[in-house]
Formats: sequence, structure tokens, C-alpha cells
Amino acid sequence: MTTALLLVDHGSRRASANENLSHVAPIARAQLGEGAIVEVAHMELAEPTIAQAFDACVLAGATEVVVFPWFLAAGRHAREDIPALVAEAAGKHPGVTHRVAEPFGPHPLLVQAALQLCDL
Repeated sequence: MTTALLLVDHGSRRASANENLSHVAPIARAQLGEGAIVEVAHMELAEPTIAQAFDACVLAGATEVVVFPWFLAAGRHAREDIPALVAEAAGKHPGVTHRVAEPFGPHPLLVQAALQLCDL
């Protein structure tokens, strides 16, 4: 089984905001190792869409797609909208499994990162 990681943020009309995940993806690829499939998508307002990125994962050889909502909390987008869009995208790819992970939430490493960014 070849697993892909699909990072999903909200999406913005502002291109510079959408570039955030484009900077995260190579870091994830490097940590996952050679040949890792990592794609990015925006839930709305920008491309690539979830469907486009899911297609790219499959085209790259993924037989499983793990979707990570790049959100701080498990609100409506993370709990309802993203899973629905992922299910729709996956429907075009029988035999490819998928799951949507929990967003960041109150993870201790986020607190550590915030403290470092505040020089505390």
C-alpha cells in the first residue's frame, strides 16, 4: 500500500496566504522520506481543490490518501465540509482508501512552537 498525505487548508483569495502549505509540503516530504507523496489543497477559494489534489495523489501511485485538515480546531470545516469533499473526490477512485485525520487541536507541540515564536 502506498500512502499519500494530503494537507488541506481553508483557502484564501490572497495568493500569499495560499502559499503557506506549499512551504509545509517539502518539509513533510523530507520527514516522510524518499518517494513520499505529499500534496496540498484548499477547501475553497483557490486551487488546487481537494478533488484536484486527491487526483494527483492517485496519479502519483497512492492507494491510500490520508487527509490532514491544516486547522487549529475541529470546527464545521474539519468535521463536515472537508470529509464530504474528500468522500466526493474519493468516489472517482474505487479501490483507493482514504481517511481524514483530526486537526491540530490543543497539541503540546503547538504550544511549544507558539512560545518559541514569542521568544518565551
